[in-house]
Amino acid sequence: MNCLICHTPYNPMVSWRHFLTLDKADCLCSKCRNALMRINGEICDMCGRPFADLEPSHRQGRLCMDCVRWQEDDEWKDVLTKNRSVYMYNEWMKEVVALWKFRGDYAIVEAFQEEFRREFYRHFDHTFLIVSIPLSDERLYERGFNQAKALAVLLALPIHDILTRHHLEKQSKKSRRERLQTENVFQFSGKMPLQDKHIVLIDDIYTTGTTLRHAAKVLRQAGAIDVSSFTLIRS
Repeated sequence: MNCLICHTPYNPMVSWRHFLTLDKADCLCSKCRNALMRINGEICDMCGRPFADLEPSHRQGRLCMDCVRWQEDDEWKDVLTKNRSVYMYNEWMKEVVALWKFRGDYAIVEAFQEEFRREFYRHFDHTFLIVSIPLSDERLYERGFNQAKALAVLLALPIHDILTRHHLEKQSKKSRRERLQTENVFQFSGKMPLQDKHIVLIDDIYTTGTTLRHAAKVLRQAGAIDVSSFTLIRS
């Protein structure tokens, strides 16, 4: 068997649990799996950022200063209830994302399935509406797949395509300040009533939180009672 990321041949560890539950053997070699940095320990209540490597001056109580600033802005206060993520964006994860997201190796998403689902159910449940962050038509044509929707599929829950997105410059090419000043590119499709609904947005990376808050704002304006987000990675 070859590792899904590095393609090195390896013999996956198979236990009685795999035989009894029909779980799949790990599609990553131990070196690649162990290089993924799971988020653990104390985190910001709002964005899920780990406090371990954060200077004390960059937090206020149970929030990081980024979230304090969001909460001090009347336009954005409580628009996003919380974010939770699975992995940190270390150097290895940057390489993995480049293979998956920018070079089109769609199958890599399989490597995240077990931990993505497990972490989701630590914070949410099946009663939440699952909404993946959409790509614009232009970006979807260019990339060939929507990485956020690929992650949402891992949850094996209904996915509600109720947002559309205008085409703008790639967020990855923008500075932090430019991201914060970006116009809202999302629109609610009106496909279903959102009154009294609890929503979880699914995306690949939480960086500044701007994209997720823009999407959350549109859904809150359409009637959602609250909107949270769940991402694979916390930058």
